[in-house]
Amino acid sequence: MRNSNSSMNTNQICFFSFSKKIKGTAFAMIRNFLLYKYMLFFLFVGIAYPQKVDTLKKDVSPNVVLIYLDDSGYGDYAHNGNPTIKTPNITKLKQSGINFTQFYVTSPACSASRYSIMTGRYPGRSGLGSWVIGPRSQRHIHKQEITLAEGLKSIGYKTGMFGKWHLGTPNEQNGHSSDALPLAHGFDEWIGTNVSHDYKNAMLIQSNPEGNNPITGYDVLATNLPSSIAASTSLTGVCTKAAINFIRSNQNRPFFAYIAYNMPHLGLFVSSEFQGKSRKGELGDVMEELDASIGDIINTLEDVGVRENTIVIFSSDNGPWIVFSNRSDTKYGDTRLKVGYATPFRDGKGSTWEGGHRVPGIISWPAKIKGNRNEQTPVSTLDVLPTIFSITGVSLPIDRTIDGRDISSLLLSEGHYSQINDFKLFYNYTDNLPSAIRKGPWKLHVRIGSQTKNNYGFVASRETPLLFQVEEDLGERINRADQQSEKTLELLFELEQFEQELKKEGSFWD
Repeated sequence: MRNSNSSMNTNQICFFSFSKKIKGTAFAMIRNFLLYKYMLFFLFVGIAYPQKVDTLKKDVSPNVVLIYLDDSGYGDYAHNGNPTIKTPNITKLKQSGINFTQFYVTSPACSASRYSIMTGRYPGRSGLGSWVIGPRSQRHIHKQEITLAEGLKSIGYKTGMFGKWHLGTPNEQNGHSSDALPLAHGFDEWIGTNVSHDYKNAMLIQSNPEGNNPITGYDVLATNLPSSIAASTSLTGVCTKAAINFIRSNQNRPFFAYIAYNMPHLGLFVSSEFQGKSRKGELGDVMEELDASIGDIINTLEDVGVRENTIVIFSSDNGPWIVFSNRSDTKYGDTRLKVGYATPFRDGKGSTWEGGHRVPGIISWPAKIKGNRNEQTPVSTLDVLPTIFSITGVSLPIDRTIDGRDISSLLLSEGHYSQINDFKLFYNYTDNLPSAIRKGPWKLHVRIGSQTKNNYGFVASRETPLLFQVEEDLGERINRADQQSEKTLELLFELEQFEQELKKEGSFWD
């Protein structure tokens, strides 16, 4: 029996060897026919299901879309309980990802907040000196800072910005420096305003290799906003259209789109298509146009087959501008019904109470993140850069402090990422220095910061700090400093240590 099997194996080997040598035999014809059928099958799969093939190709290089509104409060959204503002597309984004119920910015004003989300660093490291830099400010985000755009561009991403910059303007004070605008900080293209659109000398600018206004590489499309009503009402649509064109042009390569809408910062401007559409009046009209624009962007990602492998991050630069919520005669008109809501938190933009720093926050990545999840773990915009760098394979710089954390393990269902560090946040005020610290659920104030000048019956100093448990006490009503003396001393010590660190490290401007 053994010899018989051995003989059969030898014959089989001889047969297959022989069949390989002779072309045109029936065996070779059958083999080639089967190979041809398999090739047709895989070609058909690639044509019929391009989205799946594209997702596989880009699995290690997800696209990144960062949407950053201006002065939009936690309570301005249907998914956070607003009863008369419709935001179905933002709700849909939340359903496809994680809704962070404790999402923070580092500053309650725009320039400092934008610096942090771009660099992963506290405003005190910027050297800007103030939480807002105007069009005549000498300083801008320093050229030695490493931004989210620069990191992603270094590994082959195409980068575009669409919307408000507010991190510098070329002017006489800085020698009309090209370092003041986005192309010097990792962006391949830009259209948007240099500052908030309510500055009289605000400009709508577009990058252009052949342009020369206000400096080489740019064109000014409109000046003296907001007196240019047509330009101001078009801002949301212009940025949306440019972002959509950018996505379509770069659908076959990894890209980063930073969409920094001007609205709902006062004054409010809305296109004719959305005027009078909302039950909430002008603010509602503006929010519903923003929501529709975000829907158009998400639909574009789906249309070109990259939505599954695109990380979409949604937030606002700070809370609502409540200093105008009780004024009927301002340069913006009657603003009593034009300001959004920080509900259920105290105060808003320009304050170190929760309403100034606590904002909406959603992160969606269908290919990797389990959707429709409310996450109570606190995070901040500082965490965006280190997390995106970790996911995409960009090395963190080691020659400077990065204050944010890699929160990949919190986002992803896989368990191979390291656990995140404990949450700690410093609340920065007008001078970009801390007024308060949060660690775990505890928040300590050493000075009360608010544009409203309302101290809500409290006094805070280093000698008599305020301590709130902000997960139990959302409105910061009950001072627990006397009851929690050890926690008070612990947080005061950490705040003072941080101040010393900032002073010692300085900034790239020093």
